[in-house]
Amino acid sequence: MVSCGTAKNTSVAGISKSSPAVQGSKAFLSAYKEIKAEDLKKNLYVIASDEMEGRDTGSPGQKRAGEYMVNYYKNLGIPYPKALGSYYQKVPADFMKKRGGGNLPDSENILAFIEGSEKPQEIVVISGHYDHVGTRNGIVYNGADDDGSGTVAVMEIAKAFQAAKKAGNGPKRSILFLHVTGEEHGLFGSEYYTDNPVFPLASTVVDLNIDMIGRDDPENRGKQYVYVIGSEMLSSQLKVINEAANKMTNNLELNYKYDDPNDTERLYYRSDHYNFAKNNVPVAFFFDGIHEDYHKPTDDVEKIDYNLLAKRAQLVFATAWELANRPQRIVVDKK
Repeated sequence: MVSCGTAKNTSVAGISKSSPAVQGSKAFLSAYKEIKAEDLKKNLYVIASDEMEGRDTGSPGQKRAGEYMVNYYKNLGIPYPKALGSYYQKVPADFMKKRGGGNLPDSENILAFIEGSEKPQEIVVISGHYDHVGTRNGIVYNGADDDGSGTVAVMEIAKAFQAAKKAGNGPKRSILFLHVTGEEHGLFGSEYYTDNPVFPLASTVVDLNIDMIGRDDPENRGKQYVYVIGSEMLSSQLKVINEAANKMTNNLELNYKYDDPNDTERLYYRSDHYNFAKNNVPVAFFFDGIHEDYHKPTDDVEKIDYNLLAKRAQLVFATAWELANRPQRIVVDKK
């Protein structure tokens, strides 16, 4: 991992003392420690509360969740992209309707941005959708895992990078924290962004997409694991970098089941990263599996494993840190 300082006799739970980051990057360790289970829990209890009414695309509840997120970024001092002019990228109802979105109202992607210190024109995207399926027959579908967990993970990772920047160790490449809408209805928010990118897709290094990382599935019950999907589809380097980041941090079991082209779930094509991948941007999709509360009103905050959520968020952060700070951007060498 990239060296950004000097650390002596410094360690973090889950990081080997012999790892390159511990030996060479006090900045990394300090930022890494900003990602905390209790902070993830605090934010998720708001994002996935009944007040948000299941965060259906364009609904008042989703807009309330969005306001909470925007205020979070404002309080951290993380701005929006200057070219956008606000934290909101409008996703018009007409755009969604033409793609099967029925009568959905206008909605918004939410974007926060940390400019890189050396290669600001190169963009690392960390994404997750903040919509869910709303309220049905008077019952709120809170979507704590789907994708409340990914939403708060993106927020927490942003906090870690901002802490590093305030300490004088900001990322060399720029980082876009992209909360997309309309995923549940057809990946609409991410498609709108890639059709109308705030930053050129040719300058976009990678999309690390987080969609459900707070639970376990029956196949992996009780394990310290995460599914990683698509990390070697377009770049021979991304999977290697993610595995190195994993080994030097929490050493989760990385499960590549869904990379099998014969897998019937076809998850590579079913979350927001795919709209980047089809534009030749390397992606890695972090996912906990399809559990018994998937798309049910029982996907609640009480069932989240916050320690495991934190470990998975730390893995995405460590991967993003390397991608943002390594001398050369990763190559696109596969089709």
